[in-house]
Amino acid sequence: MGKTQRKRSANQPELTPFLRPLQAVQGLLDAFDKQGVIIGGIAVSLLATPRFTADIDAVLLVKLDDLPRLLGAAEALGIQPRIPDAQAFARRNRVLLLRHTATEVDIDISLGVLPFEAEMVERSQRVKVGELELRLPTPEDLIVLKAVAHRPKDMLDIESLLAGHPNLDKERIAFWVRQFAEALDMPQIWDDLARRLKSDK
Repeated sequence: MGKTQRKRSANQPELTPFLRPLQAVQGLLDAFDKQGVIIGGIAVSLLATPRFTADIDAVLLVKLDDLPRLLGAAEALGIQPRIPDAQAFARRNRVLLLRHTATEVDIDISLGVLPFEAEMVERSQRVKVGELELRLPTPEDLIVLKAVAHRPKDMLDIESLLAGHPNLDKERIAFWVRQFAEALDMPQIWDDLARRLKSDK
């Protein structure tokens, strides 16, 4: 079971359109022994600076054989596949493309398998957002995810997280980003982050 690092209150961006789908996604994570976290723009908005996002992203540690059970649990929570043959797509790409039916908010569930993803879930924290309690990654682990994604908006998110959390464990961030940069043969992943970490001192 994922370990709760601490319970805290998050920043309060305008999340009204997302409250029902977030509740459903958290219910889905809970149904799988809390082996998942909400990531992406929602996590950045809650842990750093509120920003626009159009969907909900999460990582869930489940095996491919659990996909039928995952889809059944999602359906019970008002979440349906948003593409034909979503299960086959998930088996190929390890991403389950869903939609919260009542609000039409898209939900992407990444099926985690990497050691970093397991650590991220283990270190995850419960964050209170109004009446909801959401499981989010630590700021450090969210920075690692953003560094690997490496889009312009991800780099802006990193700067926001760095500004909002002055006492980050930068050694952990550096360790994992270097690992990903080497594995992907993309040294720029670490180079770009290193400059930001240096300027943040």
